[in-house]
Amino acid sequence: MEQLAAVGLDLVAIAILAFAVYFPRHRRRDLAVAFVGINVGVLAVSIVLGSTTVGAGLGLGLFGVLSIIRLRSSEIEQSEIAYFFAALALGLIAGLSGGVTWLGIVLMALIVIALALIDSPALFRRYREQRLTLDRAYTDEDALRAVVGETLGGRIHVLHVREVNLVSDTTVVDVRYAVDKNARRDAAAADSRTLTQIGAGR
Repeated sequence: MEQLAAVGLDLVAIAILAFAVYFPRHRRRDLAVAFVGINVGVLAVSIVLGSTTVGAGLGLGLFGVLSIIRLRSSEIEQSEIAYFFAALALGLIAGLSGGVTWLGIVLMALIVIALALIDSPALFRRYREQRLTLDRAYTDEDALRAVVGETLGGRIHVLHVREVNLVSDTTVVDVRYAVDKNARRDAAAADSRTLTQIGAGR
């Protein structure tokens, strides 16, 4: 009976994590389903391991192998990897605890709340990262930084040059930057004017 209560607690926790925290922010149905599937699978295997003489180390090793295979099979964001491991952790806590304990409740709540807060759109919302392909081969990094900053309308923090092709006259860069508040207001005002003009034209 206590094990069933732990299963119910895990299902509630993964449902909140996948469908109340992750999906409204990232809108990827496939990963939301994957989080639930992995969690339930880990929960089931953890319960079996807890009731047999198989070592927990072997079980954790199997989970690690399965997670690596899954993560390598599709391109996902680093933040989504955190959700994968959170789903694994929730299943392990509920499956190996043998029942509902205050420690298990606190740890599961901590995982869900931590991801809800850290992955909040309001946190570091001005910071972005982009891969840009510019239609010119830049060999001067200062000039490149100035052009990229003007193009993105923000302050460049990190700029990595991935490729400079002198034949096709292109430059590929990875950029981490902070959007300028004034630039965001100007862009919003420009969009508003454009919508107004379109409405007037009709």
